[in-house]
Amino acid sequence: MRISTLTQPCAIAMWDFSWLERRWQGSGYEDWARALDGLVERGYTAVRIDAFPHLLSQEVGAGADREWDLLPVWNQHDWGAPGPVRIASPRRSLVEFIGLCRDRGVDVGLSTWYRQDTADSRMRLVEPRIQAGQWAAVLDVVVAEGLADSILYVDLTNEIPLPTYSPFLYANWNSTGIESRATPRMRDWITAAILAVRERHPGFDYCFSYAGEFMNPAGQDVSTFDLLELHIWMCSPEFSDFHQRIGYDLGASRFDPAGYPAMQRAEAEYRQAPGHWRGFLEAAIDAAATWSQTTGLPLVTTECWGPINYRDWPMLDWGWVKEVCEHGVGRALMTGRWKALATSNFCGPQFRGMWRDIDWHRRLTTAIKRAPLAGFAPGGVR
Repeated sequence: MRISTLTQPCAIAMWDFSWLERRWQGSGYEDWARALDGLVERGYTAVRIDAFPHLLSQEVGAGADREWDLLPVWNQHDWGAPGPVRIASPRRSLVEFIGLCRDRGVDVGLSTWYRQDTADSRMRLVEPRIQAGQWAAVLDVVVAEGLADSILYVDLTNEIPLPTYSPFLYANWNSTGIESRATPRMRDWITAAILAVRERHPGFDYCFSYAGEFMNPAGQDVSTFDLLELHIWMCSPEFSDFHQRIGYDLGASRFDPAGYPAMQRAEAEYRQAPGHWRGFLEAAIDAAATWSQTTGLPLVTTECWGPINYRDWPMLDWGWVKEVCEHGVGRALMTGRWKALATSNFCGPQFRGMWRDIDWHRRLTTAIKRAPLAGFAPGGVR
């Protein structure tokens, strides 16, 4: 089911690259059928995963499946593997996983975090045409296997242009920081990539997902998009000083063991002025809804609401996180602009403290699926 044709919102979870990396015993995804049954039990009807296009396309080109050795993108967080890991064939795995989703009525959003393999294949993306070709190879497989109806949308790059997930954009570019998507170079890349892959596969909905620059989106060209996938948190450093107040260094947090001890101060900071901190979240949600109304594009959010990073850890309680997340879901649903909505970015079995509260998930996913949409044409097409 395409996002553009939905007439009711769906409840979506983000399983990123964890679905394929975290397959060791006890990691949460070693048994896909069991994990997906747990997802359905909690009321979710969609999941967003990494399709590994830069690796899968090489398998298609070579005509052979293979294993890949990946390096850790971090060792402090519980998304993906915290150390070097060998993954099974992305092509074969994607077909199997989407098939299991289809059997359970779960739609799939395809994305990529461009995980680093030992050959650093992602750095071969020197132009948008190459990116589009890799995604076309993924969709060739999806169509050939009869799985196209299970694809909700295709996000060509997670949180472009963050260097962690799209370092190829900066390889031959003299840049001193994260480049704005409003620059001609970024606008041209984003537009060209979507147009090229849509030419090969017009039957899918496309976007790039964003984690910032939506409070003031002037100059950003989303005219080729079918949806806006925006990631929204109360503590986003673009508009909130929450991290500074607790001494948390988001930039260093991937490998810095001081990160979660600092996060132990988060609940106390929030409890001092919950309305103040929720105000930042409300403003971001309202800004996203305004951009959706201005462009006519439906919203999707799969990473959201409270802290950006969190985990099962000493003196880290999930209660306040769930409180903020429930507030964010409610505020977003009031706008009628979200066609797919997550309850947090911790909607996976590796986050045991969050995952085990089945009733909380069911309550929020039920609210999401029953919420009315506003401002979309009959049939869901803008």
